[in-house]
Amino acid sequence: MEALVASAIGVMTAAGIYLILRLRVFPVVLGMTMLSYAVNVFLFATGRLAVNMPPILQEGVSTYTDPIPQALVLTAIVISFGMTSVTVMLALGAFIEAGDDYIDLDDDKEKQD
Repeated sequence: MEALVASAIGVMTAAGIYLILRLRVFPVVLGMTMLSYAVNVFLFATGRLAVNMPPILQEGVSTYTDPIPQALVLTAIVISFGMTSVTVMLALGAFIEAGDDYIDLDDDKEKQD
């Protein structure tokens, strides 16, 4: 099971990096989303899933599940949503101003405008 989770994190990270290196805006946004999913799965996997155990210590309970990774994942979801929203708004502004969604504009194209 650990190998499956590790390879899923690796595949999502590789796909995210590949998409971020594209020259269009939409694949970059998808790549950032894939990287945030990979980080969320990594953070959740660090908590070691404990079945039928309480998240806090109670009387008569000697073991418990760690609530910190779950809180970190919830925080990371909110932060990644905000980051994606800001990136989409910046990309939309660049598209409206430049008339194209390429990330890297040529010098010749800029001189024509």
